[in-house]
Amino acid sequence: MTHAHTKAGLRHVLAARIARRRAPRGTKGKGLLARLGPGLITGASDDDPSGIATYSQTGAQFGYAMCWVMLFCFPLMAAIQEISARMGRVTGQGIAGNIRAHYPRWLLYAIVALLLLANTINLGADLGAMGAALRLLIHGPPGLYVVVFAIGCAWLEVFSRYERYVNFLKWTSFVLLSYVAVALVVHVPWGLVLYRTFVPSFSLKTDYVVTVVAVLGTTITPYCFFWQSSQEAQEERTDPAAHTLLADPEEAPAEMGRMRFDTYIGMGYSNVISLFIIVATAATLNAHGITNIQSSAQAAEALRPIAGVFSFALFAAGIIGIGLLAVPVLAGSGAYALGEALGWTTGLDRRPLDAKAFYGTIAVSTLVGIAINFIGLDPIKALFWSAVINGVVAVPLMVIIMLMARRPDVMGRFVLPRALWAMGWLCTGTMAVVVAIMFATW
Repeated sequence: MTHAHTKAGLRHVLAARIARRRAPRGTKGKGLLARLGPGLITGASDDDPSGIATYSQTGAQFGYAMCWVMLFCFPLMAAIQEISARMGRVTGQGIAGNIRAHYPRWLLYAIVALLLLANTINLGADLGAMGAALRLLIHGPPGLYVVVFAIGCAWLEVFSRYERYVNFLKWTSFVLLSYVAVALVVHVPWGLVLYRTFVPSFSLKTDYVVTVVAVLGTTITPYCFFWQSSQEAQEERTDPAAHTLLADPEEAPAEMGRMRFDTYIGMGYSNVISLFIIVATAATLNAHGITNIQSSAQAAEALRPIAGVFSFALFAAGIIGIGLLAVPVLAGSGAYALGEALGWTTGLDRRPLDAKAFYGTIAVSTLVGIAINFIGLDPIKALFWSAVINGVVAVPLMVIIMLMARRPDVMGRFVLPRALWAMGWLCTGTMAVVVAIMFATW
């Protein structure tokens, strides 16, 4: 072989490697699902059993009057989640890792500690809702079901192969379509729903304002920021053809487009499902004078005599199915945050013995979540305190995220464009008002 042929061969190999390196992720799979990932999973997890309880109470108490809130939430939620995703993909670190690199440790530790507390309380409430829903379907001891669900969720999260586990979470997200089915099998005045969705109605009555605050606080939550950011960083680590965008800016056009598509589809899906839950409970419970719902399982039980066994079973099954996604996300987002804050090895792609502290955090959070269901803690009060803690965390965390996202020493050339920056600050300001109202009406 001549020297010229050798050089040509080396150039060919190098070109092939560069092409593989720059190929956008998701091209190896086919179809829509292959393009979706952290955004879809994050959006679906936001409609956890505790969220279902909030949306059910909204529909039961106010009928269709608050359909507009979900449309209002969508651009705000999508913006802050896209910013979180960008940070993970650009830097190769989640939010906690970036705060650790650029802000005082006391601030980081305070945020992470409060996040862990809120997540664990929420996780316990979700496990309780899943156990109560299964008891409604097949009877039996809900406490046993709580333990089985918790062990199953933790086992899959710790011991599953990463690619299979992500696919499991993606497919589990589609259980939320059961709430679309519930709304479609009951009588709904769709003209009124469209009107209430696009023409807001306002009231200064305390109950109305508090419910709007509850819906916003349920929809825009800190654990979603941490999860999506860390998942984007992990997706980059696990793909040998991918690099952080700081290291390889030429990957940016494909990656930014993929992230935006994934995030907007995921958040849109989340908010559409929330809207259908409000519509379904408005058309059934509110229409029959049932206006006080304290839990998602209670909403399912109340549907049985009004909408029939099929609708009741769909509603209850949806609680269980989405809980199988939400519980791991709650445990995992806390583990990512704590691990990045303390410099641990993190990632669901790691073997258990290679990331013992990370997986240990998931296990401990799940065990505490189980315990919450056996110590006589009122689940309604637990969710109240979880909401309060999330409110304390959300606003300062969002301010820090927005500040970091405009810093060239953090984001390089990928600081936020003006439109996304403005929408992110609008979301932050909205949440500041929401939290202020929450404490004012405490």
